[in-house]
Amino acid sequence: MMKILATLLFICCITPPLIPAYGQQEPLQPTFKEWLQELRLEAASKGVSDATLSALDAVVPLERVLELDNSQPEFVQTFTRYIGLRITENQVSRGQALLVEHADLLEEVRQQHGVQPHYLAAFWAIESNFGRATGGFSVLQALATLAYDPRRAGFFRAELLTALQIIDDGHINADQMSGSWAGAMGQLQFLPSVFYRYGIDGDGDGRIDIWNSLPDVFHSAANFLSNSGWRQDERWGREVLLPRNFDYALAGTQTRKSLQQWQDLGVRRVSGGVLPVADIQASLILPAGAAGPAFLGYSNYRATLAYNPSTFYALTVGNLGDRFTGGQAIQRMPVNEQAMSLADVFELQKLLNANGFDSGEPDGRIGRMTRAAVRAYQSENDIPMDGYASANILKALRN
Repeated sequence: MMKILATLLFICCITPPLIPAYGQQEPLQPTFKEWLQELRLEAASKGVSDATLSALDAVVPLERVLELDNSQPEFVQTFTRYIGLRITENQVSRGQALLVEHADLLEEVRQQHGVQPHYLAAFWAIESNFGRATGGFSVLQALATLAYDPRRAGFFRAELLTALQIIDDGHINADQMSGSWAGAMGQLQFLPSVFYRYGIDGDGDGRIDIWNSLPDVFHSAANFLSNSGWRQDERWGREVLLPRNFDYALAGTQTRKSLQQWQDLGVRRVSGGVLPVADIQASLILPAGAAGPAFLGYSNYRATLAYNPSTFYALTVGNLGDRFTGGQAIQRMPVNEQAMSLADVFELQKLLNANGFDSGEPDGRIGRMTRAAVRAYQSENDIPMDGYASANILKALRN
């Protein structure tokens, strides 16, 4: 799961580098060879064998990894675009067929970890296209490249040391440890630290092989989800309808209410029927603002965010899982949803700050502070307080 620790990576990305005090000379960066030798010594002190450390002999920095790490898309992907690329009729049909093919194994996983097969298959589909796209980089080379780069050295150094321990424990050979440019591995894209903590030998062969063994893949992913709060007696959430004059300030994962409380506020199933009678706490999710679809996210929605802290991702996993079992597509998709470029978001943040709405240091990324600033602006201008950073908000601020 390439994005399983995206929150940590994002925090590392936005943390400013340490600046030497006046008069102090910034320490020189060692050569890669010198750095790698020091890393070898640290790994050896942790018990990694010489045989495993020999895998570092051929490791060199990969320029392509740095290019991908530094690249930024020109436009922020819209919800319509994001979900349209990941939920197609072909994906739904293939997922349904694979659920039948692997029914016995997935039922075994459900009984042990409490994760329903159709949702586990949705993670599998989105993370690696059902195991067909797991990444073609050497994990050791990718992690070494990122660990040598000063920006997030500590984070990736720890991942690299863990990857060496995984090899030393006999789970995978170094030359077979492939993954994404960021070091995420296998059919459910685990970073080494997640593998080490949650990986399970599902087929009983003494190794955890998340590249080739579906029992290991499914048991490991379900173990992570179970430990993240997944509940087998609940669905992920559902699409809902909101009443007129709804208080959009209630949207977001920071607010949780019972289904009965949402019912009392006028929230209904997307069909117009009443909400289920169940002891479930839910948050209202608006991925495209007040003009787009609305969802109630349950405990499993929040567990999905532990796998990948993206609203779009969590909603896509949930809806795709529902589609595998005959559920309907999202009913109220946005019409003519307009993408915001990174430059647009940067300008929006600057204008919010200039008008007294603190969005933090402008960085072109829509995060918690930006949404809070948009909501404060909306409150003062009699606009539905959905916190949605849209082109219309930018246009209004420009004027």
